[in-house]
Amino acid sequence: MIKVENVNKKFIKLGKNKKKIEFYADNDISFTAYDGEILGILGPNGAGKTTLLRMIAGIMTPTSGKITIDNLNYKDNEIEIKKKVAFLTGNTKLYKDLSAYELLIMCGKYYNMNKNNIEKRIKELVNIFDMESFLYQKIGNLSTGQIQRVSIARCLMHNPKYYILDEPTSGLDIISSKVILDTIKEEKEKQKCILYSTHYMEEADNICDRVILVNRGKIIIIGSPEEIKKKTKTNNLRDAFFVLTGGITNE
Repeated sequence: MIKVENVNKKFIKLGKNKKKIEFYADNDISFTAYDGEILGILGPNGAGKTTLLRMIAGIMTPTSGKITIDNLNYKDNEIEIKKKVAFLTGNTKLYKDLSAYELLIMCGKYYNMNKNNIEKRIKELVNIFDMESFLYQKIGNLSTGQIQRVSIARCLMHNPKYYILDEPTSGLDIISSKVILDTIKEEKEKQKCILYSTHYMEEADNICDRVILVNRGKIIIIGSPEEIKKKTKTNNLRDAFFVLTGGITNE
């Protein structure tokens, strides 16, 4: 279980005449994500999604508030928590001179997996993501879809309990997207807890058990896709978002 309680993240930017201006990327965010659940975090660019996920993944520290994973906090249990977590973001750069196979070997060693378990896990991931044809090619020579498959495979190497996925299908072709979405659904069936950030409302409608709609750093509603559509009297999450925000975002 991931629990986020009254989390805020404050930044300072320079305004006119180089005057310092404080602003909150995330403002009083609270929710709980459960095992065996895909919880979508939806909103436009600049809504605060990526900052929130980075705090949950332990990469950034909240200005205030509390984040616990399995009732553990990062301050006292950082290593233990990170062994349970996989974090995927579009800003992650893979080593372009390594092959996919070499990268997965490196990730397995990072998590202290033994040689036999590393090889066994790689075979499983190659099958899941259909990577056999490019497993030994340099990552720098792969297509966008192939690189994303490798990136998600590295997240799965240590069989994590928690997935924090930031725009995992952004810019991908329909085949690569389907492979990734099918894998996410399968991991949910294994009782994994999955945070899934996207701006593809239709995608979230199809795979998420619950969704959190965020705008301007604040949660505007939490519920199942059906509950939100019913409450807003709409047929899809995109229309629901516009009803709830009046079409006003940070963009």
